[in-house]
Amino acid sequence: MSTPFTADAVEAIKRHMNDDHADDSLLIVRALGGRPEAASAVTSDVDAEAIEFTVDGGERVRVPWGETLTERAQVRKAVVRLYQDACAKLGLPARGEH
Repeated sequence: MSTPFTADAVEAIKRHMNDDHADDSLLIVRALGGRPEAASAVTSDVDAEAIEFTVDGGERVRVPWGETLTERAQVRKAVVRLYQDACAKLGLPARGEH
């Protein structure tokens, strides 16, 4: 698991996801992380290959970006794409870009 992101950047991304997009994280885990019955998902790590969630307080689930990220600016678009893919898979309407 390599990362082009500094530790501070990873912490900022995790904080933003957990503070502002907790529901989106849960949708991603349910649809793309293979945990359709998950009750909670907390963003626990981010690297070049995937975003990682702690599911239901214990299990760690990695959801690949689908491409290798090389800079922090790519994370937002990658998360939006995962969210939109999750909504499509679950048959839910996606909000506009966050």
